[in-house]
Amino acid sequence: MEYPFWFGGSASSMATLFTHPLDLVKVRLQATPNAQQACTSGTMHRILLTEGFTGLYSGLSAALLRQMTYSTVRFGVYEDLKIRLRACRPGEKDLGSMLIPLSAFSGFIAGVVGNPADIVNVRMQSDKAKLLRDQTRYRHVFDGLVQIIRKEGPLSGIFRGVGANATRAALMNSSQLASYDICKSYFLRNFGMGDSAANHLVSSAVAGMVATTICSPVDVVKTRVMSSSGPQGIWNVLRASTLREGPAWIFKGWFPSFMRLGPQTVLTMMFFEQHKSIYSRFTVI
Repeated sequence: MEYPFWFGGSASSMATLFTHPLDLVKVRLQATPNAQQACTSGTMHRILLTEGFTGLYSGLSAALLRQMTYSTVRFGVYEDLKIRLRACRPGEKDLGSMLIPLSAFSGFIAGVVGNPADIVNVRMQSDKAKLLRDQTRYRHVFDGLVQIIRKEGPLSGIFRGVGANATRAALMNSSQLASYDICKSYFLRNFGMGDSAANHLVSSAVAGMVATTICSPVDVVKTRVMSSSGPQGIWNVLRASTLREGPAWIFKGWFPSFMRLGPQTVLTMMFFEQHKSIYSRFTVI
């Protein structure tokens, strides 16, 4: 059955309402090279003390727009490609190896489409961790987009770091969506779990861990490139970060990344499966 294109964006946006504070902590850790906010609990405590509870939802408007662009495209394209693949190979049950390039392609396209909202999201989340003179102080996502286009240009501004972002999105999709489908099929065939909530829960938890580990290095680079408004290229970030912090910087913020991406993946896939289940029920009626 074909489902509406926007289901992925809707499910991801719903998940973001629960996980945004964890994403904020991850961005603050990744964007700050020094050890001032070196741990997850310390960073969250500092935000609560200095900004209050609402500080944990800084940049929420940008995060939601990002999901409605990025996740709508990545889920929509991936699901469409899966349908086409199954139509081409009707008798083949195990398509796991083919899902990886399909999901990577979907993620790359989505990374480009979602880049403008992603830049505003990263800057709004990391703003309070910067010195006053370096803060952007965007009021909301559309204010941020207008300011970036006006000050930095329509292409060099809103598509800053698009290479790192699209690469990260390709890795994210191939490690998250493909691994979810592969795990789900494996549990269906070998453990008799059925297309159930338990299967969705376990498969999405595994997918979240795989995605965090694979995407962490690119995620750190993406955050540092996007949070800067100066001429900060990918190779400059790689060189400067390695010299200043050693090779361990590539996994900086892994734990808060997993603490955010694990629940985000579980909630997104559970909401997505519920979207499909409810749609199927009403379509049959």
